[in-house]
Formats: sequence, C-alpha cells, structure tokens
Amino acid sequence: MDSAGDLTGSRALEHLQHPRFARAYARAVGRMNRRGASEHRRRVLAGLHGTVIEIGAGDGSAFALYPPAVTHVLALEPDDYLRSLALNRAATSAVAVTVRPAAAERIPADDGTADAVVASLVLCSVADQAAALAEIRRVLRPGGTLAYYEHVRSARPVLAAVEDLLTPAWKRLAGGCHPNRDTLGAITAAGFTIQDNQRFGFAVQPMTPQVAHILGHATSPGPPAH
Repeated sequence: MDSAGDLTGSRALEHLQHPRFARAYARAVGRMNRRGASEHRRRVLAGLHGTVIEIGAGDGSAFALYPPAVTHVLALEPDDYLRSLALNRAATSAVAVTVRPAAAERIPADDGTADAVVASLVLCSVADQAAALAEIRRVLRPGGTLAYYEHVRSARPVLAAVEDLLTPAWKRLAGGCHPNRDTLGAITAAGFTIQDNQRFGFAVQPMTPQVAHILGHATSPGPPAH
C-alpha cells in the first residue's frame, strides 16, 4: 500500500480534521476512561499478540494497555490534534508504537501482514464502514483478529428512533459520529466470524444515559477477493 495514497496524504486528510471536537474529546476521555472505558479497552486487547494495527487511535489511551505479547502497534489517527497526543503517549509506551496519519478506509500496510486490528470507538465515525472493514480484512492475515469496542444503535425501539433522529446533527457536531449504526451487523456482513461478543450499556460521562456498546473479537477469513 502506497503510504502517500489518497487518504494518507495530509491534503486528503483535511476533511477529517475536527479541531473543536478533537479538543472536547481529549478533555472528556480521561473521565470516560476512569468510568470504565480503560477496563473495556484492556479486555478487548487481552490475548492479542504479534503485529497490531489500531485504527482511529485517538489520544493513544490504549497504548499502555497492550499485552507484552504484542510486538508492534501501527496506530493510525487522521486528526492532527489527537495524533499529537498519541505521539506523546507512544514515546512512553512499553510496547513499540508507530503513530501515522491515516484513515481507516486506506490503511498504510500490505495485504495479510497484521495479526490483529483494533477498532476502539471508531467504527461509529468512519465515513464508510464497509470500506473500512474491507481494508481491515485486507491487512489481516487469514485467521487474524478484529478486536472491537464500539457504541451501537439501541435495541430499544424508542431510544433507537431518537438516535436515528439525532444522527444528522450529531455527526456534524461530533466528528462524524453516528449513534445509530449496527456495527456488529456490518462486521458480519464484511465476512468476519464472530468469536465472542458482549453487549452492554455504558454511560460515558456522569449524568448521561447509558448507551448500547459491544465488545468482542472476530476472525478474518483473509483478504476479500478482488
């Protein structure tokens, strides 16, 4: 994969810059982690090994949680501000981490070279879920792991309808985030085999309602046919 391709160049990433949201997220993520998100990340990373690609790495909150069996993490973050925070965390990580500017729809890695791909609170906001999941399949070796921790559309009809109503405005305010995505269905539709999945409610901040989340692991059959 050409690292200077359309979505990895700085000019092509301009539409993925959300400075106001990025700073708000960076201020909020510490509280979110203390409320349970760090433990969720730790659980989804447990058991990973070898070469890992983390898409949408944000501020690098996951770097300190990778198990010692992971030999290298390629961490991708398109937002300039969040990537600067991730670079600082990478410098002190016990596991080797390389941080690069890239979007999930265009991963700068060769076919079948990753043992695992981590998607942590990012598939809600990628522009094209199907394209991102196809890229994840491409870079994973056959039998490789997609480790995911995501918020998803509610199973409650009334709340799901509210999420549908809010999505057009919310995605403009929150860096492209869609609160109503069926991410587990998208993972299955992309050809992955679910190995384990937990669905649970989690309130990311005090005085906010619990939102449906999923956490689990899926296996890739290998790159999709061209």
